[in-house]
Amino acid sequence: MIRRLLPLLFLLPLAGASPVAALDNLSNIKLPAGFRISYFAQNVGGARSLALGADGTVYVGTRGTKVYALPDRNRDGRADEVVTVASGLNEPNGVAVRNGALYVAEISRILRYDNIAARLKQNPKPAVVYDQLPDREHHGWKYINFGPDGKLYIPVGAPCNVCLPEQRIFATINRMNPDGSGLETIAYGVRNSVGFDWSPADKALWFNDNGRDMLGDDKPACELNRLPTPGLHFGFPFVHQGDILDPQFGKGKSLRTYVPPARKLGPHVAPLGMKFYTGSMFPAQYRNQIFIPEHGSWNRSNKIGYRITLVRLDASGKQATSYETFASGWLQGQRNWGRPVALLVMPDGSLLVSDDQNDCVYRISYAG
Repeated sequence: MIRRLLPLLFLLPLAGASPVAALDNLSNIKLPAGFRISYFAQNVGGARSLALGADGTVYVGTRGTKVYALPDRNRDGRADEVVTVASGLNEPNGVAVRNGALYVAEISRILRYDNIAARLKQNPKPAVVYDQLPDREHHGWKYINFGPDGKLYIPVGAPCNVCLPEQRIFATINRMNPDGSGLETIAYGVRNSVGFDWSPADKALWFNDNGRDMLGDDKPACELNRLPTPGLHFGFPFVHQGDILDPQFGKGKSLRTYVPPARKLGPHVAPLGMKFYTGSMFPAQYRNQIFIPEHGSWNRSNKIGYRITLVRLDASGKQATSYETFASGWLQGQRNWGRPVALLVMPDGSLLVSDDQNDCVYRISYAG
């Protein structure tokens, strides 16, 4: 009897573990030849956005209440410990580092923790940089980063699945000075961007946008967009994926009025914290190309996403030429044991990947 029960025991979740914890096995992850994946840190509850300090410490935002720090002092590719830097916050999803200060985006505020590397375990008190962002929770979590111009970039998602927002700041991408002054909107009609980066070729802003729900399993596509100049409108709520007029808000609108996506992504794949690969570890064909973590669909009949995709660009760096899977395996059949969220290119050229379901940060490296 005991021998017959033993195999079943391995299928039962541990106390406190998710129902699919038994599927948590990195051997499930499929990568191109020469690449490997390992854990950079585990037990990082709800790991979301990633930012890198000058000393190599990785900071992790969450959609809960905490922000973490992951120091790797011996640079062995695995964090030494998981440090809770801040707690009691309101969905501190966004993190960014500038001049030794950690910037954290809550739903309605931007906070700044000065000299953070020296105060990781001191429960530091933040300065409030800006506190006039909308407090709506629907698509309210923020992804932030500093651009080549030194300004802090902040999207504000639509407060709905699809609607004509009552405030102009909804469904936009914005930027401000590091001290919170000079807020300006640079992109309109952006339903919910939770990931963006700047092209190494021409410094243009590229960003993901999550498409609306309830138009069916296969439309609209989520989007990868390029913003060559401020002030452009990308369609929401009137147009989706560049060529579908919304059945309610698209009446009387022209597709030509709005900027189409640089690349259509999968329908409902939920693309999040994208990055241009600017390291030197990966082979040359991956450099200056776009990696996109796809968090995965939530209400599609058959799940899609739960992977990292690669969008290749032409020699100019301005045109997307292909869209392919780079890493997969977090979805096994119709059961997912992980959901990739954000990426970070490390100084050694490895690629970190956060996972808010598996509560961890992975490290993808290349050995050839």
